[in-house]
Amino acid sequence: MTKTVTMKGNPLELCGTPPEVGDDAPDAVLVTNDLDEMKLSDMFGRTLVVASVPSLDTSVCNVEARRFNEEAAKLGDDVTIAVVSMDLPFAQKRWCGAEGAEHVLTLSDHREAGFGNAWGVLIPPLRLLARAVFVVGTSGKLSYRQVVEEVTNEPDYDEVLQAVAEAKTG
Repeated sequence: MTKTVTMKGNPLELCGTPPEVGDDAPDAVLVTNDLDEMKLSDMFGRTLVVASVPSLDTSVCNVEARRFNEEAAKLGDDVTIAVVSMDLPFAQKRWCGAEGAEHVLTLSDHREAGFGNAWGVLIPPLRLLARAVFVVGTSGKLSYRQVVEEVTNEPDYDEVLQAVAEAKTG
């Protein structure tokens, strides 16, 4: 079943279907700020939060990524928070420097949209990612999924943090 989100009330169909809780987390090759390739599966084996955002250069995405940067500093070394967007790595690196974001990992899906397709969050006509947050447990299985219905809204941070706490203990 294809998922639909809205942007300013206008419906947008996503490419594919987001994985379900309990599924193996899909893999994808992303690009780091230094233009190196990184497989998402390289981070499996620890608690992983993957937040997809349309663009760090928008106000809501900026607020969300800064919030996750603050939370990442508190969660400890056994949790990684990755913020994935279609932004170019240069823009992500600039954003990290401007915001002092040292605790989140920003990754770009701009080359092949492999993450957007595999995780069912690509908005094809805009070539942007929908706003979503996933928590992957140490087993590599998805333990939490939140696809934000209205792309211009922030996710429910309390729910995400509760899911991270549960993933760390379970």
